Amino acid sequence: MGWIGIAASALLAAAATSGTTVAETEITAAAEEAATEILQMQEERYRRMTVPVTINGQGPYRFLIDTGAQATVLSHALADELQLTNRDTATLIGMASRREVQTAVLDEITFGTRSNYSATAALVEGSNIGGADGILGLDTLQDRRVLLDFENRVIEIAHEDEQRSNRGYEIVVRAQRIDGQLIIARARVDGVRTAVIVDTGAQGSIGNAQLDDRMRRARQAMNSEMTDINGVQATGLVRVARKLEMGRAELTNFPISFSESPTFAAMGLDDEPAMILGMNELRLFERVAIDFPSRRVLFDLPDNARLPPQDAFGILGP
Repeated sequence: MGWIGIAASALLAAAATSGTTVAETEITAAAEEAATEILQMQEERYRRMTVPVTINGQGPYRFLIDTGAQATVLSHALADELQLTNRDTATLIGMASRREVQTAVLDEITFGTRSNYSATAALVEGSNIGGADGILGLDTLQDRRVLLDFENRVIEIAHEDEQRSNRGYEIVVRAQRIDGQLIIARARVDGVRTAVIVDTGAQGSIGNAQLDDRMRRARQAMNSEMTDINGVQATGLVRVARKLEMGRAELTNFPISFSESPTFAAMGLDDEPAMILGMNELRLFERVAIDFPSRRVLFDLPDNARLPPQDAFGILGP
């Protein structure tokens, strides 16, 4: 089977450092309220989030929302429970490995009030996805806006045929769409032009070798260890970035883990500086919306957010 699933994130562990981020803002306004489905957010043990999903009319089951994964993923345990016996094989690309895995066809996968049909899902060990039952990847998200409301602990999902509003967001960043993936192409990390992927399935931020080469003068923290979706462990160096600029939005003093990874090559980003922006950084915002149809990423800061002192990582204060 020629299908390749990129589940680049879904990490069990990322850099063990105390660094995270804060932001500055630009004001953006628009006109209409979005029609949405609201799903209650649950945090799983690695501080990502799950939503209730039904498969072939059964469930609900706990699925991660992963804007960095190309394909839907199921745990082996859930596939066995659902008696999905029509199996095939595919290559699954993780942060540390490429592995041939089994796949299964889902007649119907439903979250909110809408369904996808005849979806192909890769099968992995549940322990490799933080104990969740599965992952919703880009194949089920690419025609929708996904809003992560950290303050109210809900996820709102707006469909392509519904009106969506940018009202209330303090930062709106345009992105390019490559093979369904939204990439902020004009970002800069410590002055280095860098492609940034906003990834709700990654615990922390991860950089490629090209970015590592350009950041060798950055402050070093410690080594990192991570386990990818295939259960393969990788170690790497952590560097603390002084500033990430995405348009007029700025994130300061946050750790980036560097390790050789096939993920960036699979996205065509192995020859230029690139990084995955993970949940440790995203959750410092009040809201983050990833709008695939309009190719925009929207951010909203807490009302009392301010820039911290240079060495006070990840602090939001009055």
